[in-house]
Amino acid sequence: MIRIAEIFHSVQGEGLLTGTASVFIRTSGCNLRCWFCDTRYASWEPEGDQQTIESICAQTAAWPTRHVVITGGEPMIFDELAPLCSALKSLNKHITIETAGTLYQELECDLWSISPKLSNSTPLGYASAEWVKQHDQRRNTPETVRRLMEKGNYQLKFVVGSILDAEEVLDYLQSIGSYDRDRVLLMPRGTTTEELVLQSSWLTNWCRDHDLRLCDRAHIHWFGNKRGT
Repeated sequence: MIRIAEIFHSVQGEGLLTGTASVFIRTSGCNLRCWFCDTRYASWEPEGDQQTIESICAQTAAWPTRHVVITGGEPMIFDELAPLCSALKSLNKHITIETAGTLYQELECDLWSISPKLSNSTPLGYASAEWVKQHDQRRNTPETVRRLMEKGNYQLKFVVGSILDAEEVLDYLQSIGSYDRDRVLLMPRGTTTEELVLQSSWLTNWCRDHDLRLCDRAHIHWFGNKRGT
């Protein structure tokens, strides 16, 4: 059984597969507490019911889309993730797993979408002192990120809200060693078109100067910051 916040059909708005029609399976529950999390119903205040793998696959199969994105929350906290991925592969699905890269599992995945959390994610002033401590202890795990990258196809997505955040990305990349620059994406932090445009006004040039990819949050422009998109 896996706790599911929602399953919906939409278009991928982030990363290398931007624009791809996809079914999103959003698991509910997370081992981090990023203060800027925009899916708190799957992390800070998890919602949803426990569902069987059979039920999840049946809902996913209701749409003819081949691409499936397993997101959260943090889907890697569930032991049943591996059998879910096996069941989806038996349906000939292309699987993207969106994860913060703090946990490791052996499972079938076509694209590891890894979003390491920088120091800008710490919920100081937003969460209890215990959660602040746990978040900082768990978030920075470059050795786990390296193991996931070695599993095959991957992308590294970093949420940045300032030049200091962007500079921290460079330090993080040094800590993981070898990586493909074409698979490193910097996303402006924001949940409205206005915020994203403002952040992109400096981030575009920064990415150009450092030979890294700018990754917009296109679904915000298309749909707004709404559930089920």
